[in-house]
Amino acid sequence: MYRTTLSLGERIADAAALLAGSRTVRCPYPGCSMRIRYRAVTPEEANRLTGLATDHARH
Repeated sequence: MYRTTLSLGERIADAAALLAGSRTVRCPYPGCSMRIRYRAVTPEEANRLTGLATDHARH
């Protein structure tokens, strides 16, 4: 039901972003390419962005 594999390029891009200090949140819905990257946000904003990215009905 949920997306479990990412392409090698996507994994490398996420790792590079993590090393640069960003966090990446992806939609788990199959076929959805929605992703949000954020850095230096408040915990409340991080929760809001995570909710937006993981709720497929909202984007």
